[in-house]
Amino acid sequence: MNLRLLAALAALPTALAAQIPTPASVIGWDPGTDRKLPEWKQVVAYFQALDAASPRITVKTLGKTTLGRPFLAAFIGDSATIANLPRYQELQRTLSDPRFHSADEIRRAAADDKVVVLVTSGIHSTEVGGNLTPMKLAERLVGGEDEEARAIRRNALTILVPSLNPDGVDIVGDWYRSSLGTAWEGTQPPQLYHYYTGHDDNRDWYAFTQAETRMVIDSLYNQWHPQIVNDIHQQGANGTRIFIPPYMDPIEPNIDPILMAGVAQMGKAMTWRLTAQGFVGVANNTSYDAWTPARAYQHYHGAIRILTETASAALASPIDVPFESLRPGYNVDPKETGVDFLTKWPGGHWTVGDIVRYQTAASMALLAEAAGDRDEWLASYVQVQKNAVAGNTAAGRTDWPATIVIPAQPVRDTAVNAAVRILQRGQVEVRRAPAAFSAGGRSFPAGSLVIYTAQPYGAFAKTLLEPQHYPNLREYPGGPPKRPYDVTAHTLPLLMGFDVAFVKDSVTAPTALLTTQNATPWVARGLTDNKARRIAVFANYSPSMDEGWTRWLLDQYRIPFTVVHAKDLRGGSLNAKFDAIILPEQNARQIANGPMNQYPDSLKGGVGKEGAAALKSFVDAGGTLVAFNDASDYAIEALELPVKNVLDGLRSTDFYAPGSIFRVELDSAHPLAAGMTAPQPMAWFESGPAFEVTDPSRATVVARYPAQGDPLLSGWLLGGSKLNGKAALVDVRQGKGHVVLFGFRPQYRGQTMATFPLLWNALKPIGGSGIPVTKAATR
Repeated sequence: MNLRLLAALAALPTALAAQIPTPASVIGWDPGTDRKLPEWKQVVAYFQALDAASPRITVKTLGKTTLGRPFLAAFIGDSATIANLPRYQELQRTLSDPRFHSADEIRRAAADDKVVVLVTSGIHSTEVGGNLTPMKLAERLVGGEDEEARAIRRNALTILVPSLNPDGVDIVGDWYRSSLGTAWEGTQPPQLYHYYTGHDDNRDWYAFTQAETRMVIDSLYNQWHPQIVNDIHQQGANGTRIFIPPYMDPIEPNIDPILMAGVAQMGKAMTWRLTAQGFVGVANNTSYDAWTPARAYQHYHGAIRILTETASAALASPIDVPFESLRPGYNVDPKETGVDFLTKWPGGHWTVGDIVRYQTAASMALLAEAAGDRDEWLASYVQVQKNAVAGNTAAGRTDWPATIVIPAQPVRDTAVNAAVRILQRGQVEVRRAPAAFSAGGRSFPAGSLVIYTAQPYGAFAKTLLEPQHYPNLREYPGGPPKRPYDVTAHTLPLLMGFDVAFVKDSVTAPTALLTTQNATPWVARGLTDNKARRIAVFANYSPSMDEGWTRWLLDQYRIPFTVVHAKDLRGGSLNAKFDAIILPEQNARQIANGPMNQYPDSLKGGVGKEGAAALKSFVDAGGTLVAFNDASDYAIEALELPVKNVLDGLRSTDFYAPGSIFRVELDSAHPLAAGMTAPQPMAWFESGPAFEVTDPSRATVVARYPAQGDPLLSGWLLGGSKLNGKAALVDVRQGKGHVVLFGFRPQYRGQTMATFPLLWNALKPIGGSGIPVTKAATR
């Protein structure tokens, strides 16, 4: 009897493996097949089939996406782990906050725990391997019976998110399937692949504006405290075949060095495994940095982030990439081997199957390394959390403030409340002082908020509340500046408009922990739910993320609007339909000419001469045209405005600012500046224009950069003197109407509450009731 039982138990893994459905058995084809992309319902069906077939996986629906699709997370481990998930969740909580547990309790928890690995994929939906690889990876992890798969299940809990953007799976997939066999097969869709943010959905990891971001933060990061995050992406086709960290400089200075050492160790271990398996074209230390928390929530919450970037095809259509067409990136040339690029890819045919193969192998390498060194990864995590609660007594943090104070400032309550909600969602403990107190040589009123940096996620608070000082890196010693990979500033007090103070010592005044703040309803007086003000937002078939963010913001404020396309503008009679038209950030050529890709005739063409004439007539007859950032160049040219962009034609080696916060001076008497109560007037500048007025009788400067000195408040700026005295915001009167030129993005990613009033004022009737026009003046 016992022998028969043992034999049955020995045969159980083989029986379980035989029951595991393959992706092809559910969706009808193998992920990685040329010219095949799934619908989201097919991906859901496959993960549900796995869940039904095996005790090694359980699939949870975390909520609904922006457009109402189910958002999934799959928990994968051995059957005993999956049957006891609450126990492992509690062990993770114990390790995450050493303040409330003895050293012995933490040691026992680590001995019993699994290393938790969060695998995220598909956030950028045109990176289509990310919508395919999770199915192959789940099949391998659940059904594999080799020792590698068993060790991963035994020592790790894998949380696999099949797509961070399920809506985009269908937006891209539907477009791709409709394009097969046409001249535009494999092109980008003519709409944003996230309804509001497009590619910026992966820049929302500290502001938490989107439903998908919040589900992952609230249900996965903050509940499961992963030690390792595997973030699967794709890059361009003409470079290396896959990027694996270490990252290139710079590293954001508040990240615990242990985490960056862990990134380097994991990345090199993955590179070693892939190279040994015969994968070529694997690169480290190139192109991607670890500067902004907009991409890396985990770096402030105890986990390493392993970003992988695999070379793309034409969506799911194969391409040919000759060796001579390969292009170098920072530090690595795909035509030359070196310490960060050990084996060259010879060029040739590249398919979606290659993408899935590289991504799956890289993910398995990461998981095998995590499982094989489970004890080390857990010990490292514990030490990171111990460093966090030690605050400025920890090694390397002696220059940190012990306390951050947000003074009570009733006029900025809405902004402070929004910032506090961000911090609390990031698990930062915020306290309120019921009485006035003094600290660091400054007095603070009753109701001021106190944040101690000696807490598990104090680094997250410090990172978001202090100004950024992006380092002045050079391409080589004595050479030109090395341009940043991404934006360089993320200072909430400047973006949102409130005061903050940093105190070296710990504040001893009585404080009480602040309960989670409820959202304050956002209101734009005179616009919210006011259907009498007819607003249009221009959308191009060469889509603009700024257009999506504009729609998001108007929706949050419940401001009615209509989306218009080039054909609508070309149709004329605009005053009969609209009072104000917004041109979101986009370069002038794209607005004028439309998409650069081959597209069907119905999507071709831009605003053109007809649309430009219609916009001019609209303004002449009393309409308001509002242009953001580079769209201002279009308005200047199309409407022949008495304004010029003084930065036009400058080389990036002479002036460059890819995303920074600048000081501005406001004409507080101008109606556009009404309600601007932020303590420091600022502009979010991201490769935009700066203006000079050529006819002061028609145009008024509302905001300008200081005449002298450096305008930089946070981030990085090259050639700042080019901005001195130049205009950032101009109101141009034309006929009976106005053109408002923003040389910046006043609604940047939904974060710049400090400059929202400028936008609301621009959308109101300038010169109408209660909003008089001031006389133009030269300043």
